[in-house]
Formats: sequence, structure tokens, C-alpha cells
Amino acid sequence: MGIMALATTAALAAPLAWVRIAPADVARWHVDPMEVERVPQAPRRGGWLVRTGPANAAPSVFDTDPATLLSAFDEIARATPRTRALFESPAEGRVTYVTRSPVAGFPDYTSVKAVPEAGGAALMIWARQRFGVADMGVNRKRVEAWIAALEDRLPRR
Repeated sequence: MGIMALATTAALAAPLAWVRIAPADVARWHVDPMEVERVPQAPRRGGWLVRTGPANAAPSVFDTDPATLLSAFDEIARATPRTRALFESPAEGRVTYVTRSPVAGFPDYTSVKAVPEAGGAALMIWARQRFGVADMGVNRKRVEAWIAALEDRLPRR
């Protein structure tokens, strides 16, 4: 019975280990939110898309320039537990973050692009899960919390 228990434990642990150690392909995950083809529709497709045009939500416009807006957002995102930058493209005004769930460590990817908008600047944001079909709304909640924190720091237009 010891071998059977060990085999069962290994069979259950392997997928959870893969969630933590799977390499992240920057070309696949560091995307421009303006180039996302389909707006996520819950509950079948998880994620949250904030941008001008077809999206789940329209972006807030801030009374600042894109570089300052992205810098303030970056401080907020990096202060979030279990969140780190996956890749940065300063010349394009883009950063992609990885935030992991507390217990299993499931990764969610959030790509952010700062753009000039209506006399100020706005963030185009594409947040989505890597594994599974739906994200249970966690990406939306995280993005909305980050935007609320940003609105506390910077004046909106």
C-alpha cells in the first residue's frame, strides 16, 4: 500500500508543481492590450480587458503623461503580494506582470500599456489566467483595486 499511496501523491503533485515551474513565454504573454482580438465573456472565458474600443471596461483618463502614469501604476502593482514584472518594454510604455494565487501559485498575467488620451494619459490593461477556462473574477478585482489605488495618487481628467 505504500507504493500505491506514493504513486497517487506523485500523480496529484505533478500538475501543481508544473503550475509553479512552467516557463513563461514572453512572446505569448507580453502583449499589447490594444491587439487583443476577443473581449473575455464570463463565465466561459476568463480575464478582464480595459481599453478604448471593445472591452469589459473603459479606461480612466488621468491628468498626467503616459510615463508618469505607468510609473505610478508600476509601484502599485509591484507592491501587490506575489506580483512581479515578467517583462518591460519602456520604449513602448508596456509592462507585463505575473501575480500568483496564494495557495497553489496559479499565475495570472496582466499586460499594461500607457497611452496619451484626451489631454492626459490612460492605461490599457489585459489581465488573464494562464491555466483553466475561467478566473472567477480575480483578474477584474485585482485590476479594479489597482486602478482605485492609482486614482488615490493621481488626479483624473
